[in-house]
Amino acid sequence: MDNQTIEELAAITDLLDLSKVFMLLAAAIFLWLSNLLMRRLGQKLMDKIPSRRFLILQTSTLITFLWYIGGAYWMIVGILQPPREMLLALGGSAAVAVGFALKDVAASIIAGLILLFDRPFQVGDRVSFEDTYGEIVSIGLRSVRLITLDDNLVTIPNSRFITEVVASGNAGALDMMVICDFHVALDADLDLAQALIHEAIVTSRFVYLKKPVTFAINEVVVAERLAIRLRAKSYVLDVHYEKAYQSDIVMRVSRLFAEHGITRPQRNSAPAVAAEPG
Repeated sequence: MDNQTIEELAAITDLLDLSKVFMLLAAAIFLWLSNLLMRRLGQKLMDKIPSRRFLILQTSTLITFLWYIGGAYWMIVGILQPPREMLLALGGSAAVAVGFALKDVAASIIAGLILLFDRPFQVGDRVSFEDTYGEIVSIGLRSVRLITLDDNLVTIPNSRFITEVVASGNAGALDMMVICDFHVALDADLDLAQALIHEAIVTSRFVYLKKPVTFAINEVVVAERLAIRLRAKSYVLDVHYEKAYQSDIVMRVSRLFAEHGITRPQRNSAPAVAAEPG
């Protein structure tokens, strides 16, 4: 063997030193435990300061992202301490191999960086993505995780959010618009019906009154029958109460309609007939 080959073998043997392997394992465990501790601390802060929940979630996500990147760099450069030439050679070879083998993962990691700076949505937002609706709980290196209203954890690769349409219901705010539709018969007292819905909304314990309550009234077809749809748009004070707020409004409006004789669309009402072309 020539001197260069012997030096390379010696460098590789030095990298595989048992003490360095143990140090790598200890460093990996330390990184994981530290991240777990930070997440628990963040959860306690969110419980104590609910009005700053989104800011705490966003900050903890960014810290986790930077923590793992910095930790990986420290483990390679600080513990392994490979020679510069080997680092460059292995880095180039690994980049090519990993680039082909983990093309989708690499795309998701790059997309994760874009999401952190472009911020089409934030941690804590209620978003709709294809057929999935829920709250963003983390934006990681590879994927975004959200909790659906059925308490299912859904993991979506970051790269999907770069090419697909995603809708955010609250865009970083604590409050969010909630839409409730109510259908009444054609001969119902619309002024009274709207007033009753408005009363149920503004007296709900979940309503956010700093933003307006608005209505849109249209004729629609319900079960092949014409009806009047009263669409109420209002804001819930915290996205966590979205469904509780919606349920509260529907129950109270249904009770008020029954008490005041507001008629609902009936099966025996006149069927909707399309106008003949003139």
